[in-house]
Amino acid sequence: MRRVMRFYLWWSLLVVLGSGAAAWGLTEPATTLDVRTEPSGGVRATATLLIPVAPQLMQAVLTDYERWPELFDTPMTVTHLDRRVGGSVTDLFIKHSFLPGGRRLLCDNQELPDGLVSTLRGGDFKQYVRTWKVAQDGSHGGTRASFELLVEVDTWAPDWLVAFELRRQLERHFRLLRETLMARAGSQRFGYGSGKVNSASSICSNPCLTSPSMSKPRSIFLM
Repeated sequence: MRRVMRFYLWWSLLVVLGSGAAAWGLTEPATTLDVRTEPSGGVRATATLLIPVAPQLMQAVLTDYERWPELFDTPMTVTHLDRRVGGSVTDLFIKHSFLPGGRRLLCDNQELPDGLVSTLRGGDFKQYVRTWKVAQDGSHGGTRASFELLVEVDTWAPDWLVAFELRRQLERHFRLLRETLMARAGSQRFGYGSGKVNSASSICSNPCLTSPSMSKPRSIFLM
């Protein structure tokens, strides 16, 4: 059994290194990104993003829970969504080749005037706290967003390997987030739609489920 786990560990590392190499050299929206293991267990990631859109638009995208899968590069399903005053409860099922099977992530999401805080409520994680803070960036006329994530997955994989994979996922997540924000800003600028960010619930009779026709599922660590 130990040999099997050791083989799978090194196979996973090769997959991560191979897929990560393709992303090297690409321009990322994060002006800073730091990912490191925590002495007490888990991995902490911090980042700062500068994006030329209004903070209100970024806040709207971050709280468009039905469309979260569009912001990640790993298949993910919103299996249940309970909207509440000032936030929501999301239940996600996430698949990843890095870890066998799927992982469930149940979170409370608290909407703040300047961001979003998601905290672990249940699932296959030992720790999970994600904080987004958005503010007007006076020097660039857009949004300065700060991101922090503390995550510990209930898995046999060592934290250093989780940290390596998390960095790769965050780079892709930030790129997809930027692309989504720029596309929606462009749609508003040229008059496509009402000028408001439309929620997926307006086009889906069951807003608690993500439909393949509605969005293209794209992270075990859910940014």
